[in-house]
Amino acid sequence: MLKLKGGVISFARMYLHCSSRLTSRSHSKNFHMPYLQLDLPSHHDATVKQRLAKRFGEIYSEIMQANVNRITVAIRETGEGGVWRCSDGEPSPAALLMCDIRRGRPPEQRAKLAEALVDACVEILGLRVNRLNVEFTQHSGDEMYHPMLGGLSSDWSKNEG
Repeated sequence: MLKLKGGVISFARMYLHCSSRLTSRSHSKNFHMPYLQLDLPSHHDATVKQRLAKRFGEIYSEIMQANVNRITVAIRETGEGGVWRCSDGEPSPAALLMCDIRRGRPPEQRAKLAEALVDACVEILGLRVNRLNVEFTQHSGDEMYHPMLGGLSSDWSKNEG
């Protein structure tokens, strides 16, 4: 368990996996990484979501040593009953943050990112820390295409930022 401002979060459900699920032909033309997608069971106005997106960009850029212009944030409001956390008892409303990133960062760096992103969700959206999971999917650089940054991305290196 990791201690966070405002509570404790279990990373038992946080897992790392390599996937090509978002690089299929149907997604490759419009998909940019890093891609941070937050699924929420609640509604927030556009100014709040924009504030969260800006904060996510700042956090990601600083912790992951990446150009902020690479970062895309999606905040999806699934509505009441749209995202659930299962337990021994009845499921309860929850949120899920999925982070598609370039591979190469050590687990400690990804954990630091997850902690900071969770803190931002607690601060800006009022989410309960025990109702938010973070998942990472790691990709090679050439699975990301940024037209304004020259096309296919290179693999991540410590010299970025």
